[in-house]
Amino acid sequence: MNAHQQPNTETFDLRSAARESMTEHGFEPDFPPDARGEVAKLAADPPKMNPAAVDLRELLWSSIDNDTSRDLDQIEYADKLPDGSIRVLIGIADVDLFVPKGSALDRHASVQTVTIYAGIENFSMLPEELSTGWTSLLENEDRASVVTEFVVDPQDNVNSIRIYPAVVRNKAQLAYSSVGAWLDGKAEAPAKLAASADLQAQLRLQNGVAQRLRLERYKRGALNIETIETQTIVQGADIQIEAQQRNAATDLIEDFMIAANGAVARTLREKRISSIRRIVRTPRRWDRIVQLAAGLGTKLPEQPDSKALNDFLCRRKDEDPDHFPDLSLAVVKLLGPGEYVVERPGGTPEGHFGLAVEDYTHSTAPNRRYADLVTQRLVKAMIAGQPSPYSDEELTAIAANCTAKATAERKLERHIQKQIAAVALQHRVGALFRAIVTGVTDRGTFVRTLEPHVDGMLVHGQQGVDVGDELRVKLLRTDPVHGFIDFARVA
Repeated sequence: MNAHQQPNTETFDLRSAARESMTEHGFEPDFPPDARGEVAKLAADPPKMNPAAVDLRELLWSSIDNDTSRDLDQIEYADKLPDGSIRVLIGIADVDLFVPKGSALDRHASVQTVTIYAGIENFSMLPEELSTGWTSLLENEDRASVVTEFVVDPQDNVNSIRIYPAVVRNKAQLAYSSVGAWLDGKAEAPAKLAASADLQAQLRLQNGVAQRLRLERYKRGALNIETIETQTIVQGADIQIEAQQRNAATDLIEDFMIAANGAVARTLREKRISSIRRIVRTPRRWDRIVQLAAGLGTKLPEQPDSKALNDFLCRRKDEDPDHFPDLSLAVVKLLGPGEYVVERPGGTPEGHFGLAVEDYTHSTAPNRRYADLVTQRLVKAMIAGQPSPYSDEELTAIAANCTAKATAERKLERHIQKQIAAVALQHRVGALFRAIVTGVTDRGTFVRTLEPHVDGMLVHGQQGVDVGDELRVKLLRTDPVHGFIDFARVA
């Protein structure tokens, strides 16, 4: 087919294309027979919970996730202490109990490293019998967990960290959209909250302490970023691309997970245990961030400075909230992707530029990320007083693979989303869109339209543009087979 011909997309099979893309990007769309065999054995003979686990089933635990999520990794609870401090408990699913190191399930997870949310189909790191069943913290089910507990004192410091095994029971499985609208004062309480004054008080307490944690991070220079994520809904021939914006509920969970990940990282360092860290290095294109700020009337330092950048972002959010997600997207692209590294005892910690922290690991999503499962094993061995289950060489190899697969995941999800969008937009060739430049590379200039949010290539009029520039573009063609969406700049 000629590269400039409009392909016949009426019968394009998105599901088959997604599976093919999985293989092309180094992932395995299906579980191998030995892993499936282990699932059958687990069903016949489930593992026993840790007899030393603390029974916390009576606490008013709740979870907040996407409306359709079933792979629930974490639940939350908070209470007030006599001195005015707030105790926060984050319960994380004990996935290692069902997926021991070296098992067939573990080998497959180590190859995947992550659950792929492809829009048309999800490709789980672990079989759904586990990730949406036995190892998911589903409502009204007793589950094994690893609890990270910490205290936020009146000065907003995180201290008194404890990590221990526990039996938990999720009392309310809630959704970001409805809880966020309620917390933001934009909607009535959803049914589960409306039926329980105690649960309402619990969520308000959690939201209050989460806001304090976030503001404290901002003081240290963590970046106030507000990008717009998209969710693709495919129902037969109908494809909808919906924007999902942050709200109080998404912020609450993000704040708690950052605090929990920091608490785990600090504990492993204090115990002198090698671990995997997630870092975002100093921005590669700080010069372009400085240029963007200058165009908006702000002079940033010549050398990367997260506090100065965040002060600028906060001002822009107040001055121009409608365009703030566009600016956030440009900054995220210019910061560059994160990576996994190994921190050894006594080593100099490498910080996370965007979060303004030196202590950060991934520990809160062991159903969905392999690095989190590895961290959970390190933590459980620490709790039990046992040697680390991984050598430094093993951790280094795992970190490198997780970084490589994270890059492949971004490319894969972007490609599949482009294929879906190409099908959705095939009848809108010639239409005009507002867009922002998201990338300028040797391979071309890339843009994202803002309504709907679709990524594509600027094939005409790309001279002289850079990341963060806002343009008007015209859709020239779509090619679902290759995932091409081509735009021209409109003067």
